[in-house]
Amino acid sequence: MTKRSRTRKPKSSPAKPLTLWGKFWRYTFYAVAIVTLLMVIWTIYLDIQVREKFEGKKWALPARVYAQPLELYQGLSLTPALFEQELKALGYSANGDIRKPGNYVKKNHFISGVDYQIHSRGFVFWDKTETAQTFRITIDENLVTVLLDQAGADLPLVRLEPQEIGGFYPANREDRLLVKLEEIPPLLGETLIAVEDKHFLEHHGVSPMAILRAAWVNVSHGGVRQGGSTITQQLVKNFYLTNKQSILQRKIPEAIMALLLEIHYSKSEILETYINEVFLGQSGDREINGFALGAQHYFRRPLTELNLQQIAFLVGVVKGASYYNPWKHPERAKERRNVVLSVMFNEKLIDEAQYKSAQTAPLGIVSESAISMTTYPAFMDLVKRQLKEDYQEKDLRSEGLRIFTTLSPALQRQAEATVVARIQQMESRVKQKNTQVGFMVTSVGSGEILAMVSDKNPRFDGYNRVLDAKRQMGSLMKPFVYLAALDIPQAYHLMTPVNDDPVSYKSGGKWWAPQNYDKMSHGNLPLYQALANSYNQSTARLGMTLGLSKVIKTVKKAGYSGDIENLPSILLGAKEMTPFEVANVYHTIAAEGVYTPLQAIREVLTAEGQPLKRYPLELEQRFSAESIFQLQFALQQVMQTGTGRSAVNQLPPDLVVAGKTGTTNDQRDSWFAGFSGEHLAVVWMGNDDNTVTPFSGASGALQLWIDFMKKIPTRSLNQDPPPGVVFDWLDIASGKLSAENCMGSVWIPIREEFKPLQKAECIIRPENKNWLQRIFN
Repeated sequence: MTKRSRTRKPKSSPAKPLTLWGKFWRYTFYAVAIVTLLMVIWTIYLDIQVREKFEGKKWALPARVYAQPLELYQGLSLTPALFEQELKALGYSANGDIRKPGNYVKKNHFISGVDYQIHSRGFVFWDKTETAQTFRITIDENLVTVLLDQAGADLPLVRLEPQEIGGFYPANREDRLLVKLEEIPPLLGETLIAVEDKHFLEHHGVSPMAILRAAWVNVSHGGVRQGGSTITQQLVKNFYLTNKQSILQRKIPEAIMALLLEIHYSKSEILETYINEVFLGQSGDREINGFALGAQHYFRRPLTELNLQQIAFLVGVVKGASYYNPWKHPERAKERRNVVLSVMFNEKLIDEAQYKSAQTAPLGIVSESAISMTTYPAFMDLVKRQLKEDYQEKDLRSEGLRIFTTLSPALQRQAEATVVARIQQMESRVKQKNTQVGFMVTSVGSGEILAMVSDKNPRFDGYNRVLDAKRQMGSLMKPFVYLAALDIPQAYHLMTPVNDDPVSYKSGGKWWAPQNYDKMSHGNLPLYQALANSYNQSTARLGMTLGLSKVIKTVKKAGYSGDIENLPSILLGAKEMTPFEVANVYHTIAAEGVYTPLQAIREVLTAEGQPLKRYPLELEQRFSAESIFQLQFALQQVMQTGTGRSAVNQLPPDLVVAGKTGTTNDQRDSWFAGFSGEHLAVVWMGNDDNTVTPFSGASGALQLWIDFMKKIPTRSLNQDPPPGVVFDWLDIASGKLSAENCMGSVWIPIREEFKPLQKAECIIRPENKNWLQRIFN
């Protein structure tokens, strides 16, 4: 038997232990693999970040607030000075190239009038788009008399672009005006690339040569003299990263994200985003970002209107907006601008003649005081309060809403100048420095708020006295007592006698016995004279005869929505109101008895120009035209013969106005509310701590009102009586019919159905003859 052979497995030799180098390379491989995996994950994470923000909503856009536009038409009341102030505020250049928007030429006529040729910019309004156009306007004797287009045809209306007066900004306080790449001047894009990243169109986000060149320059000079970042890297740094990170922490993701940006997006998309993102300055706590806003910030002009030296300045500021701040370092800023101009010349973007001319040109920067966008804090506060009734705070600060308001920049500037000058004059005269003011102007009829000043320093953003300072209104309450009487036509008219003897009433267990300001009584007198002279005793007696509830109802009917205590003292103004509330009720008197809520907003649009909410005019006839016409006549007498008579010699002789002074106990408050046919203005003056002032309503608030009204173009009150009311000569003493040449007669309006039938005895009024007429009779 043959023995079966068996195959034996060879014995495995024991594994040789790794050498030190082997271990090193193994662990190095693992480490590299892990690092590579982490880098891939990190790159994917950065890629998500890059695409998410770049393709989503890039920026939180502030809501922009605009004043009302200046609407030009034949017959408009307008002075050349106010018109030129408006053009200046909008950044129009005098004696500029009329072929380009934003320029005008002025020509004075030999006899009278001023002629202007203007190239407007155009603007997208809520109702239509106004295109840029060249037109001619003539202002003669404070009226627009000619308005023609370029071909010489009559224009019914020209609407200039509105002035931007503020905004509601994101929490980071960044502000920008978005612009598309095709909308920027080609010279700007070419200059930006030439100065900041010459090889922008060639690299892929990072330029190794630029980095090496910058490193060599910095080492050679022993400090940072040049940066190696491309435009794409700069965008990543500003758009995605923060300065809280160290340079090392920032530079690595910056390079990776720059490469990712270049992979996903075109050069034009990157450049457009950079142009809208770059930081170009600071206005208070508001950041100026992007070239479009930079042009407005430094030059008060749209980007498309900049000349080559202005473009050079903006590109130069990119290097360091604080370091090259033209208001703090004008020489440094000019030197930097000229460096950019030399680059433009060397790159053949401009010729030698342009280069030399631009180098010697001034910076042309607007004054530093003109750059603040929180220009009118009191009015902006009101706008914000009204907007919060319809919009959430986050929408106001991020959705780029366009808010069109009622503010008139011309009247606002005049109001501010008037307040500053009058308060300084009064304080220097009485050696008192704590006088404060609340002043507002509305348009009669529409109720639109045209101007608002809430501090003697008009640009101070603090306590809003117009909206929040509740003060006793004093004699400003009296017209509503008399309106309550005139609203009972069968019982009262302007010639109805009222008694001004001493009066007293028991109220709250105490006797209330008001006295007249002059401490005298005046017996029986016509109703209109009692109001014109602001007599307390006759007003209190009339109010108590009518009943407190009737007077309170009249005030509420005029537009006051708060509570009024049922106390006799409210008849003489022991009721607190803010200047805004006073304007609201007085506007009903000025608007011929029609109540209109005062408003500051006309329209709200989305960032794309779609209407969101309109604020239509609300009108309601609250009082009869007959009653209001008679009351307005009595308030005109206040200005002619009563407590407001100091206005007679200061206002234009043909301007008919009406109003009422108000003074509270111990002259703690000085008030005046007055109106023309076009403007209502309310003034409060006093001390915030409610201490005594040296001013009555006539010596304080009225004087400020006069200063303002005599400076603005305005229209007289309508003197034509409504149907049912006629003017006639009546006898002051008896209220009976009289005649023009009779002593004691007055030309006065009265309801036709209540006109007296009896005639008073007529004593012929002696003629006012001079000495020559008397000698020769």
